[in-house]
Amino acid sequence: MKIYVDADACPVKESIISIAQDAGISVILVKSFSHFSNDNEEPGVETVYVDTGAEAADYRIMKLAKKGDIIVTQDYGLASLGLAKGCIVLHHKGFTYTNENIDQLLQTRYVSAMARKAGKKTKGPKALTAEDKENFHTLFIQTIEQL
Repeated sequence: MKIYVDADACPVKESIISIAQDAGISVILVKSFSHFSNDNEEPGVETVYVDTGAEAADYRIMKLAKKGDIIVTQDYGLASLGLAKGCIVLHHKGFTYTNENIDQLLQTRYVSAMARKAGKKTKGPKALTAEDKENFHTLFIQTIEQL
């Protein structure tokens, strides 16, 4: 099992790395070249850089991930693909994507996109809170323990 992180905008990377290292699980951070860093990687962590295209990180994660791997993303489209592949998919705000909730999430995204296309303003995602981070931390530990 490996953990794949849609890492460009992931605010819980440090938590993921720390918990995964304690569990002895490899972490693959997938980032665009626009987020390139020369920093040394921590043990058990690999960074894969992709082009800056809109879905480049998503495509690479789907190419690499196998059934039973964990994917951390806020992207509903990637979450849907990961579920179809048999992956466990988590959102950094502390919830698990499931076959039961993904359709509603995709529908909400579509309706918002259509509203924006029609010139209406829509609200963006709420800011990440300390409670969200704690919820993710707890969920991530529970997910790893269950595996």
